[in-house]
Amino acid sequence: MFDFQLDRGRQGPRQFLGEFGGILQTDGYTGYGKVGGKDVVHAGCWAHVRRYFFQAVQLNRKDLLALGIAAEIDKLFELESDAKAAGLGAGERLKLRREKAEPIVAALMERIESAIASTLPRSALGKASDCDHALGRWDQLRRFLDYGQLELSNNLAENAIRPIAVGRKNWLHVGSERAGPRVAAILSVVETCRRHQIPIREYLGSVLPGLAEFPAKRVNELTPGNWDRRRS
Repeated sequence: MFDFQLDRGRQGPRQFLGEFGGILQTDGYTGYGKVGGKDVVHAGCWAHVRRYFFQAVQLNRKDLLALGIAAEIDKLFELESDAKAAGLGAGERLKLRREKAEPIVAALMERIESAIASTLPRSALGKASDCDHALGRWDQLRRFLDYGQLELSNNLAENAIRPIAVGRKNWLHVGSERAGPRVAAILSVVETCRRHQIPIREYLGSVLPGLAEFPAKRVNELTPGNWDRRRS
């Protein structure tokens, strides 16, 4: 589901999420801090943490500390890839994580703490990787060890929003503030179809004609999921 805001301030996520109390997985952007209800479970993204250490390696390919940390994070992603290839469910994936991923996470924490102690602030690792960033969100990064349904990263969301981020550089302006929420609603429907492998053109061709006269109290019948169930 997409939401439209004119800026990246915390007020947007706070208003959108309200008292949400489920799992909230985000990157390290501070605007997502202190949002949601008292029962919200904030999970971090390993892809964003890994990016910092890759940047350090790119700046200094002889930096064995950064290289070692990046390699260990890669092991986590390899485990997730194997679990996906094996078709493991949430429970089985959680069991695998606690058996094989948890020791890697513990070793990573030691590596990062060691890097902080031995790295000069102006070195490639000190400037690019921001070890404090990783340790400051360590509880959030460990969440995947407690919830089998949680992904290791928020790449699904990143991939869904990438076309909009790329397009924004070309659009240069917003035609109307009131159009924003409408576009967000359309994108929400389109992305839902994509995620559930529902033919978007067929869905819109079926739903849009006569939509203006369709009873508002029955509009839930037209969601992509309900439409696909009726079709099958």
